[in-house]
Amino acid sequence: MVSTRNPDADVFGAIGHPARRHILDLLAESDRSVSAIASHFEISRPAISQHLRILLDAGLVTEERHGRERRYHFIPERLAPVRDWLALYERFWDDRLQKLQNVLAKKKGKQ
Repeated sequence: MVSTRNPDADVFGAIGHPARRHILDLLAESDRSVSAIASHFEISRPAISQHLRILLDAGLVTEERHGRERRYHFIPERLAPVRDWLALYERFWDDRLQKLQNVLAKKKGKQ
Protein backbone atom coordinates (compact mmCIF):
# COMPACT_ATOMS: atom_id res chain seq x y z
CA MET A 1 0.00 0.00 0.00
CA VAL A 2 1.33 3.40 -0.93
CA SER A 3 0.53 6.55 0.96
CA THR A 4 2.11 9.83 0.00
CA ARG A 5 0.52 11.80 2.78
CA ASN A 6 1.83 15.29 3.20
CA PRO A 7 1.40 16.23 6.88
CA ASP A 8 0.92 19.86 5.88
CA ALA A 9 -1.79 19.10 3.33
CA ASP A 10 -5.13 20.66 4.09
CA VAL A 11 -8.03 18.23 4.35
CA PHE A 12 -10.49 21.12 3.97
CA GLY A 13 -8.83 22.18 0.73
CA ALA A 14 -8.83 18.60 -0.52
CA ILE A 15 -12.58 18.23 -0.06
CA GLY A 16 -13.28 21.71 -1.39
CA HIS A 17 -13.78 20.55 -4.97
CA PRO A 18 -17.04 18.75 -5.89
CA ALA A 19 -15.21 16.17 -8.01
CA ARG A 20 -13.00 15.18 -5.10
CA ARG A 21 -16.00 14.85 -2.79
CA HIS A 22 -17.68 12.64 -5.40
CA ILE A 23 -14.51 10.53 -5.64
CA LEU A 24 -14.61 10.07 -1.87
CA ASP A 25 -18.28 9.07 -2.13
CA LEU A 26 -17.34 6.40 -4.66
CA LEU A 27 -14.41 5.16 -2.59
CA ALA A 28 -16.59 5.03 0.53
CA GLU A 29 -18.61 2.36 -1.30
CA SER A 30 -15.58 0.29 -2.35
CA ASP A 31 -11.96 0.49 -3.41
CA ARG A 32 -11.64 1.40 -7.09
CA SER A 33 -9.10 1.86 -9.86
CA VAL A 34 -8.63 5.22 -11.51
CA SER A 35 -10.45 3.88 -14.60
CA ALA A 36 -13.43 2.81 -12.51
CA ILE A 37 -13.50 6.22 -10.85
CA ALA A 38 -13.12 8.06 -14.15
CA SER A 39 -16.11 6.20 -15.60
CA HIS A 40 -18.35 8.24 -13.27
CA PHE A 41 -17.13 11.60 -14.61
CA GLU A 42 -17.18 13.55 -17.83
CA ILE A 43 -13.64 14.82 -17.23
CA SER A 44 -10.42 13.25 -18.47
CA ARG A 45 -8.65 10.41 -16.70
CA PRO A 46 -5.55 12.62 -16.14
CA ALA A 47 -7.83 15.16 -14.43
CA ILE A 48 -9.13 12.39 -12.17
CA SER A 49 -5.53 11.40 -11.43
CA GLN A 50 -4.77 14.98 -10.41
CA HIS A 51 -7.74 14.99 -8.04
CA LEU A 52 -6.58 11.64 -6.62
CA ARG A 53 -3.09 13.09 -6.09
CA ILE A 54 -4.57 15.88 -3.96
CA LEU A 55 -6.58 13.34 -1.96
CA LEU A 56 -3.44 11.22 -1.53
CA ASP A 57 -1.44 14.23 -0.33
CA ALA A 58 -4.15 15.01 2.23
CA GLY A 59 -4.07 11.40 3.44
CA LEU A 60 -7.72 10.89 2.56
CA VAL A 61 -6.95 7.96 0.26
CA THR A 62 -4.20 5.39 -0.20
CA GLU A 63 -3.23 3.58 -3.37
CA GLU A 64 -2.16 0.00 -3.85
CA ARG A 65 -0.81 -1.66 -6.97
CA HIS A 66 -2.71 -4.63 -8.36
CA GLY A 67 -0.80 -5.72 -11.45
CA ARG A 68 -0.87 -2.85 -13.90
CA GLU A 69 -3.50 -0.80 -12.12
CA ARG A 70 -3.63 1.08 -8.87
CA ARG A 71 -6.61 0.77 -6.59
CA TYR A 72 -7.59 3.59 -4.29
CA HIS A 73 -8.89 3.20 -0.76
CA PHE A 74 -10.71 5.81 1.33
CA ILE A 75 -9.36 6.65 4.81
CA PRO A 76 -12.40 8.16 6.57
CA GLU A 77 -10.49 8.83 9.80
CA ARG A 78 -8.68 11.66 8.02
CA LEU A 79 -11.96 13.59 7.91
CA ALA A 80 -11.78 14.01 11.70
CA PRO A 81 -10.72 17.69 11.46
CA VAL A 82 -13.84 18.37 9.36
CA ARG A 83 -16.07 16.50 11.82
CA ASP A 84 -14.51 18.38 14.75
CA TRP A 85 -14.99 21.72 13.05
CA LEU A 86 -18.63 20.98 12.23
CA ALA A 87 -19.25 19.88 15.81
CA LEU A 88 -18.53 23.44 16.93
CA TYR A 89 -21.57 24.60 14.95
CA GLU A 90 -23.99 21.86 15.92
CA ARG A 91 -25.18 23.97 18.86
CA PHE A 92 -26.53 26.54 16.40
CA TRP A 93 -28.59 23.84 14.72
CA ASP A 94 -29.72 22.50 18.06
CA ASP A 95 -30.79 26.01 19.16
CA ARG A 96 -32.70 26.62 15.94
CA LEU A 97 -34.37 23.23 16.02
CA GLN A 98 -35.41 23.83 19.62
CA LYS A 99 -36.90 27.22 18.66
CA LEU A 100 -38.77 25.60 15.76
CA GLN A 101 -40.06 22.91 18.07
CA ASN A 102 -41.30 25.60 20.50
CA VAL A 103 -43.08 27.49 17.69
CA LEU A 104 -44.73 24.31 16.42
CA ALA A 105 -45.80 23.36 19.94
CA LYS A 106 -47.40 26.80 20.43
CA LYS A 107 -49.23 26.56 17.11
CA LYS A 108 -50.46 23.08 17.94
CA GLY A 109 -51.69 24.33 21.33
CA LYS A 110 -53.74 27.08 19.64
CA GLN A 111 -55.54 24.66 17.35
